[in-house]
Amino acid sequence: MTDRRLSNSTRQALPASVAVPGYDRNRVVPGIVHLGVGAFHRAHQAAYVDDCLAAGETDWGIVGVSLRSADTRDALAPQDGLYTLAVRSSDSESLRVVGSILSMLVAPEDPGAVLAALTDPRTAIVTLTITEKAYLRAAGGGLDTAHPDIVHDLANPQMPRTAHGFLAESLARRRAASIQPFTVLCCDNLPANGATLRRLLVEFAALRGTDLARHIADEVAFPSSMVDRIVPATTDADRARISGQLGVVDAWPVMTEPFCQWVVEDDFPAGRPAWERFGVTMVGDVGPFEDMKLRLLNGSHSAIAYLGLLSGYETVDRAFADPAIRQFVDGLWAEAITTLPKDAGLDTTDYTAQLAKRYSNTALAHRTAQIANDGSQKLPQRIIASAMERMSDGAPPAYLMLVVAAWIAACEARGKALPENHFTDPLDLALAALDTRHLSAGEAVVAVFDLAGFAKGGAERLTLIDLAAAHLERLRQGGVAAAFTALGIVTKRP
Repeated sequence: MTDRRLSNSTRQALPASVAVPGYDRNRVVPGIVHLGVGAFHRAHQAAYVDDCLAAGETDWGIVGVSLRSADTRDALAPQDGLYTLAVRSSDSESLRVVGSILSMLVAPEDPGAVLAALTDPRTAIVTLTITEKAYLRAAGGGLDTAHPDIVHDLANPQMPRTAHGFLAESLARRRAASIQPFTVLCCDNLPANGATLRRLLVEFAALRGTDLARHIADEVAFPSSMVDRIVPATTDADRARISGQLGVVDAWPVMTEPFCQWVVEDDFPAGRPAWERFGVTMVGDVGPFEDMKLRLLNGSHSAIAYLGLLSGYETVDRAFADPAIRQFVDGLWAEAITTLPKDAGLDTTDYTAQLAKRYSNTALAHRTAQIANDGSQKLPQRIIASAMERMSDGAPPAYLMLVVAAWIAACEARGKALPENHFTDPLDLALAALDTRHLSAGEAVVAVFDLAGFAKGGAERLTLIDLAAAHLERLRQGGVAAAFTALGIVTKRP
């Protein structure tokens, strides 16, 4: 294997089967700053922007910002920001080199450089994929004002650590310099993500001063968006295989599936790329699409992860190939579909058929442990919201609440049937403390609902607790098979 790296100087020598940027990257101007340059961003938004650059829209290059780790910067900097996107189905793979990321910054190393990029008049859009937990919400949904990083950013606005701190300070600087605000485009799986981020940022800014909070509330656009693409973690075997096909080393290629969806509310006062030319759906209201994705894709993904872990399956395709898990997912979809708006033109039959095909993709090897992370942050919008709506309509959420019980059981299994740190959650310390108390299923579910704030203040809360507790007791006593049997699902390993 060669030790030459993928870069501007080597890209033209790649095999003809590999698609490479055909545009002059030296002529591209940065117009987007992205916070949270992980694998998902590089498989999704960066690829769409790459399409726009190739079509001649050269004002929309990306400045990538890592808020925590330098790993992505260290991998991509020697490659001039280039990386390979490997699109894999069960029987084929195509390779594409993406060139839309022009530079990478690491916030803890140089917060001033990040603020400079955000304040640059050329920056018209700031996009975010920082994961649910990085929005630092308290159990009630508001800003966690006691979080140490929030406290730090309020005391040290010139040296922020959080997305809130960087956005507020850069918008304050732009206002002082009479520079038009950028548009803030959240691409994380938050309910009404644009409105949610706006509310959190205004709350943060109000702690700095009412004028800044009013400016952000009145002058900054926060369109909501819905993103969808399965992006498993890249393995060392992936790196070796992709580098072998390229003939040069790519330190961090990205694996993904053929399916890709992006639905965006069209509210960009400072301008935007013509994303709609390349498959992005620009709409007036993203809400129905977001609910369908959160409840049908993300909800079933969580179900497959926790039930798969408890059943000994390492990847989604293997878990979904289990007829009992597949039958459960069909039942879960049937419950969740009833909570979606009937007049929004959603084709749930086609959508779930596509999901089944995607989950069966053997090439992705999407690890159940990867999906299982941060359940306390993800389940409220993926599962609890659907369950509460079903309850309000007088329908039992039996399948939905098994997902919650399976999450609790999987957390309890760590260090026993599962490796101790097999997946993680922001509540891990508190969950571990609960485990030492040897609580009954009912007591454990009540304690977890209190910790995570599930269904807080909802009239349905006690019924949801009872359903989850009954499921958890069956999982503890007889495993997944016992829980499935109670739902009328016959278990037989493939």
